[in-house]
Amino acid sequence: MPTSRRSRLHSLSFASALREKFKEGYSRRDLMGDLMAGVTVGIIAIPLAMALAIASGVRPEYGLYTAIIAGFLIALSGGSRYSISGPTAAFVVILYPVTQQFGLAGLLVATLMAGVILVALAIARLGRLIEYIPESVTLGFTSGIAIVIVVLQMRDFFGLPMSVDPESFMHRIALLFGALPDLDIANTLVALSTLLVLIFWPRLKMPIPGHLPALLIGTGLAWLFVVNGLDVATIGTRFSYTLADGTTGQGIPPILPSFQWPWLQPGPDGAPLDWSWSTIQALLPAAFSIAMLGAIESLLCAVVLDGMSGRRHHANGELLGQGVGNLVAPFFGGITATAAIARSATNYKAGARSPISGMIHALVVLAGLLILAPILSWLPMASMAALLVMVAWNMSEAPKVVHLLKKAPAGDVLVLLTCLSLTVLFDMVLAISAGIVMASLLFMRDLAGMTRFTDISSQRKHVPVELPEGWVVLKVSGPLFFAAAERVFDEMAEKVRGLRGVVLYMDGVPLLDAGGLNGFDRFSLYCQQQEIQLMIADLQFQPLRAMARAGVKPAPGRHFTATLEEALSIICSDPSAEAVQGIAT
Repeated sequence: MPTSRRSRLHSLSFASALREKFKEGYSRRDLMGDLMAGVTVGIIAIPLAMALAIASGVRPEYGLYTAIIAGFLIALSGGSRYSISGPTAAFVVILYPVTQQFGLAGLLVATLMAGVILVALAIARLGRLIEYIPESVTLGFTSGIAIVIVVLQMRDFFGLPMSVDPESFMHRIALLFGALPDLDIANTLVALSTLLVLIFWPRLKMPIPGHLPALLIGTGLAWLFVVNGLDVATIGTRFSYTLADGTTGQGIPPILPSFQWPWLQPGPDGAPLDWSWSTIQALLPAAFSIAMLGAIESLLCAVVLDGMSGRRHHANGELLGQGVGNLVAPFFGGITATAAIARSATNYKAGARSPISGMIHALVVLAGLLILAPILSWLPMASMAALLVMVAWNMSEAPKVVHLLKKAPAGDVLVLLTCLSLTVLFDMVLAISAGIVMASLLFMRDLAGMTRFTDISSQRKHVPVELPEGWVVLKVSGPLFFAAAERVFDEMAEKVRGLRGVVLYMDGVPLLDAGGLNGFDRFSLYCQQQEIQLMIADLQFQPLRAMARAGVKPAPGRHFTATLEEALSIICSDPSAEAVQGIAT
């Protein structure tokens, strides 16, 4: 029997996606599909994992460690069948400042703390949180992240001689423009050739992903430049390593990731990190940001895959898997991981049938680390920068942004532009927080504007009888909550001034909160002071329950009826105050 939507949103179990697939049956055909998809996406993940690690301020092998450890564990324990997890571009704007301030040790500890938060979110059954993030907020901060990533890659893209690496976005822009006259033509041509292949390769409809030919062409061009005496920065020239036995080399070490306590890894400038309670407090905001972004991106990825496959993910199970991956990976040098939408979509399109494809992808990355490390050291930094520029463009979802700017209400446009600007200029967490608060306020404003009352005394559809002199029937529509109640009840008080009685027809009021109760009490007191009979007809369940809980009862001059017809029958049979009060009581 298929799992219900409610169960998927509220249940929590380890390896829920894998267990669901095995319960349905796992055939040899499924294994072949997972094998082909895992190999395909694993090949794509190798250069991406290295490029994203470099963009995050750490050595390239730590990105591979992340794809291996976290990629395997999240696929095993998570709640989405087709998600591929590893380093993603969205985290760069958070991880890079942490690395600059606290070094690798601080980044790994922040990732570990984020893993704890993600597990706590799963246990608290908060997998539904993606439903409460407006699209304008999501598009705003992802577009802002894309802009920041592109700016971060400009130094390697153009081979600019920048000795200072500022944290401020505007300061970085100023330095980049100042350094542009000194761009290196060889690095620029390598980057442009890689980028052009990435842009135009999909038009050829070839089964091979564009990453491979783009990097091959960029590497070949870089080799020609080096042979002719031009300098092109590569992973091998930028990074070196020293193994435990004293062996040194260029590029990335061809060894398995090994266990090491995250807090014993190098801190800033390679020196040990000074651990104290103040350091933990300083890392906590970054850990919270990592957890929130990881939750949003992984669940958003799962929703996208649901739309492609017709399947449904287990929201809390996916959060649990992400938490497990980010808890374990830092002990093996892995940085922050989450589900990557582009790699996950490729995984599904390549024929994936279950989370096993994600585990195979991790093993392919492991094989690449052990076998291809010497070859990977030849990859040009300019090509890696071009690869990330393309990733940034894809994650920005520019067509959606343009459509929203053209078609959406002004409030949504304002939220998007605010989130984008705050992400670029300040901080992503500030951007998301401000965006959600702004979107909530705008939503409440629009919702409050929908709450109103109408005089239906002469509408024979609702009031088929002639009302006694001095009586009106007011139909109230919309939620009577704090943002609307005061205005509506004040306007009704003006409307009923000098009348004998009023019937509040409230079948269109779905919600009554504390602010609405306060407004009702003031309106009821006003009617009592003005000797205006008040009848409340057809209360819905929630408003009725709210009034009962608040102790609102029938009183002299205030009466309740189950239907409008009953109220009309009472006041039309004898509209005098005494008769109405006696019958209603």
